[in-house]
Amino acid sequence: MIEILNARQLEHARSAGAIVGATLQELRERVTVGVNLLEIDEWARQLIEKAGAQSCYVDYAPSFGNGPFGHYICTAVNDAVLHGMPHDYALQPGDLLTLDLAVLKNGIAADAAISFIVGAENSDTTDTPDTPASAEDAALIAVTQRALAAGIDVARSGNRIGDISHAIGTVLTDAGYLVNTEFGGHGIGTTMHGDPHVPNIGRPGRGYKLRPGLLLALEPWVMADTDVLITDPDGWTLRSATGCRTAHTEHTIAISDGDPEILTLAR
Repeated sequence: MIEILNARQLEHARSAGAIVGATLQELRERVTVGVNLLEIDEWARQLIEKAGAQSCYVDYAPSFGNGPFGHYICTAVNDAVLHGMPHDYALQPGDLLTLDLAVLKNGIAADAAISFIVGAENSDTTDTPDTPASAEDAALIAVTQRALAAGIDVARSGNRIGDISHAIGTVLTDAGYLVNTEFGGHGIGTTMHGDPHVPNIGRPGRGYKLRPGLLLALEPWVMADTDVLITDPDGWTLRSATGCRTAHTEHTIAISDGDPEILTLAR
């Protein structure tokens, strides 16, 4: 079912989005070489609870996962790109880390993700840090950011889901990356994952017509040299089939009568 939020629900969405943006920003500032993924998960728990929000992940048990996720944040490292389950791993210099977080506040969810290079200054920008595999990694991160910006730019009332997918996919394919269509953006509202599905490649002018009050989580992600995923034995973590590096960027946006509103920006 596709949800259209009313004015009160949109205010709750803004609150949830602000929490997600602030939490990811703080976690990004805390993460250094040697930090354990389980420490990040615990920090996320503390920050979510301090904000008076609820995790969307702890009890999450969709058909594509292996039982309840049981953690507060997704932590995907290097060749892992989606649904990375926190585990006992200390981050190394040059690791490419993606943090993906979703929370509920007053019954409305928001979802966002950031990728960055551990131990590098400005590693979530197009600058090339002096760390292992940095040039490739910086390019991966930058293309997901550009693709997300392109998708947001066309996410306007009267346009269609296919317009967003086409804008995102054009940036990714023009940069030479293959696009996986198994997982992409999605509707969001009273639940974290809802309709409509927003593939990261598509044809303009097709699909659901965008309306004010619609919330979408747009999330371009790429793998350096493949579009094939494999699943870890944990039943959750998705990795590139070739072992290549990966990146993922996401924001929750609200469709309005004018410009789309990005709800999960760090303030």
